[in-house]
Amino acid sequence: MDVVAIMEALAEQGVTVLFKADAERMAEKGRPWTFVASGAPLREDVLVRIDAASVEQCLTVCLPRLRELGLSFPE
Repeated sequence: MDVVAIMEALAEQGVTVLFKADAERMAEKGRPWTFVASGAPLREDVLVRIDAASVEQCLTVCLPRLRELGLSFPE
């Protein structure tokens, strides 16, 4: 899975995408990865977000939700 291609495809559709790795949560063996997608064409009240143990877990949860909202991106 090409994360950069996915992020670029979403951005081209007007979605702001953020991936974050949190050092404190990583040191605590928590869920250090955060994925957030917001902005047009999503409604104002829609924010797709998850904190997870890995990038893959973030994508497994968030990408189907973004497809349900009508967005398209590479597999």
